Amino acid sequence: MHSDPLNFLKDVDVRLSVELGGALMPLREVMALREDSVVPLDRLTDELVDIAVNGRRIARGEVVVQGNRFALRIVEMEGHEPAASTAEPARA
Repeated sequence: MHSDPLNFLKDVDVRLSVELGGALMPLREVMALREDSVVPLDRLTDELVDIAVNGRRIARGEVVVQGNRFALRIVEMEGHEPAASTAEPARA
């Protein structure tokens, strides 16, 4: 039985973060921000959000509500192809 040589790393804490979007705005507008200011972001409400570990994107997902907290549903993992169709290929 061979154990995974990186098994000891599995309990290391990493920072998972979610990027909802961003905004490009002049400094004068940033300096004018106050409580109750609203900043429109560059993402639509139905677009997937980026999920990163220690600043590196690993997945994309959607924001959901679980109980009284925000949560994430993973939709795409970075570097993974979508699941292949089970239908047989068309024949010529």
